[in-house]
Amino acid sequence: MNLERIREAAERVARSEGLEVVDVEWKIGKQRFLRVYIDRPWPPPPGEAGALPGTHATGISHADCERVSQQLSVILDVEELIPGPEYVLEVSSPGLDRQLRKPAEFARFTGRLVKITTAEPVGNASFFEGRLAGLAEGKVLLELKGREARTLELPLAAIRKAQLVVEF
Repeated sequence: MNLERIREAAERVARSEGLEVVDVEWKIGKQRFLRVYIDRPWPPPPGEAGALPGTHATGISHADCERVSQQLSVILDVEELIPGPEYVLEVSSPGLDRQLRKPAEFARFTGRLVKITTAEPVGNASFFEGRLAGLAEGKVLLELKGREARTLELPLAAIRKAQLVVEF
């Protein structure tokens, strides 16, 4: 199975619907799962009212997921991209607590609260929580609170996991 070919097929379908693929996961447990996460592109198209950084006026709907799922399912079967026994195809939004993987996502969600874990300690820590302050020269800028507020620069290559924090 070639996950890159599956991603390309998912991207073709998403693009045809005015959407983008955020991530594609293949998981094997009791069942085989192909998960495709979709979102609306950022920045929003001109004239899309009410959109704020990191949000969309309309978001991803159940109908969006259903359309992508139906079209992608046909392509996966016709092109025989997933050999072997049955699998479950799930198409969904990345969620409010989505993981950030691509450099553009760190810029897109500037101002949002995020948790970041690094592969190796930076300073004396490998876990950070703060507000994204942007992306500059391959480094994620993170505003940390505490006794003294400061901005930390974390190299993208050092980040093992980054995830948005849901705020109410």
